[in-house]
Amino acid sequence: MAAYREPAIKTSFPAFKKIVNSRRSVRKFTDEKIPQNVIDDCLDMALAAPNSSNLQPWEFYVIQDETLLKKFVPVCLGQQAARAPVLVAIVERQANWRDVAKRILREWPGGQPPKIAKDYYSKLAQVMYTQGPMDVLGRAKKVGLTAAGMMKPMIRGPVSSADMDVWAAKSCALAAGHLMLAFRAAGYDSCPMEGFDAVRARKLLKLPGDATINMIVSAGVRAEDGVFSPRYRVPREEVIRYL
Repeated sequence: MAAYREPAIKTSFPAFKKIVNSRRSVRKFTDEKIPQNVIDDCLDMALAAPNSSNLQPWEFYVIQDETLLKKFVPVCLGQQAARAPVLVAIVERQANWRDVAKRILREWPGGQPPKIAKDYYSKLAQVMYTQGPMDVLGRAKKVGLTAAGMMKPMIRGPVSSADMDVWAAKSCALAAGHLMLAFRAAGYDSCPMEGFDAVRARKLLKLPGDATINMIVSAGVRAEDGVFSPRYRVPREEVIRYL
């Protein structure tokens, strides 16, 4: 089988800088709706985000119904940013990794997956991500990995259900970043919200027991006073280290 090749396309860094630098956490939106095709395109950009082992531990709940949107305002603690024409709840589904691993092998693009992919998803991933009841397998892995790590560089996790939560959260956060930049590129704005009543939000979305809301992203047309202050960042020389 010939090695897969995908050449990089030409891009515009100035255009990307414009998108990134103009993305702000917008707190007030107009009542103007976002066209459905734009929402769909932006969600597709979120789905294209990098994620751990391509196991895609996420789901996106797109809230557009006006009655449900109104219910989410108090759930989001009355934040002005929650009064938007669309909310997207980014939900962690870390327990779905087994099903996704099987689908990747079954639906491999172009046909038969290479041996390295078969071995990873059917063997190594099963060991890495299985923690067992009460994390009993995870604890055993931790002992083994700690011992092996004394001899050579070694991956040290995930070795618990808490580690799996962090694992899924990383991928969901990457997807959220893609989603917000996509909205900005399409001419709309957004705001990521972590301040919400997770119990009430879960009930409104009717989430299964193993699902966790990573964040809720509001989106719409920026109001004239939608940005509350200029952007502030800690000086780059204090947080960037060149080694």
